Amino acid sequence: MINAVLVFNNTGQPRLTKFYSQIDVNLQQRLISEIFTLVANRPASACNFLPLPPLLQKTSSEALSDTDQPTRIIYRHYATLYFIIIADDLESELGLLDLIQVFVECLDRIFENVCELDLIFNFETLHQVLAEMIQGGGVVEVDRATIVESVKKAAKVTKRPTASLPDSATRSASPSGRSTPVHMAHRGSGVTGIGSNDFVWSGR
Repeated sequence: MINAVLVFNNTGQPRLTKFYSQIDVNLQQRLISEIFTLVANRPASACNFLPLPPLLQKTSSEALSDTDQPTRIIYRHYATLYFIIIADDLESELGLLDLIQVFVECLDRIFENVCELDLIFNFETLHQVLAEMIQGGGVVEVDRATIVESVKKAAKVTKRPTASLPDSATRSASPSGRSTPVHMAHRGSGVTGIGSNDFVWSGR
């Protein structure tokens, strides 16, 4: 079972935290902090799989897993971000490593050379991509095209063009009845991307 999916930047700021097991919020924060410290200090030549530290294992084993299987950490480091999966030994480590790759490639297709700012300002899409892949701690889809298509279809429903809506639907609720345009912020320049065009992953 997959117990959690985490994404941190290089300074330890979480960009995604998704737990699939019931776990106390305080313990979640402790896990996030300790796991980041653990993976960030590993050398580039180190293995991408490691057991949950004994101290965390004792305090979180019951909360993280319904089985007696040891809990493991699987991670990859791309540019400014760490992608981490916490799972029990019933899951294939290599399979989860590939799952992280699929996750990143799907984000890259959706955002076109995804970068950290995309994850910050589009967190709903980030969670939606993950939900297309994992449900209840189990992997349900790994085909990139299917995942991306599902997310884009949902986005079209959510952000239907105003031209297709009746005039009354585009008006604000102000007394004047005038429409108020909403402008989306542009992505900042000079931010290193993490997409398929410029993966920064050397053995981690």
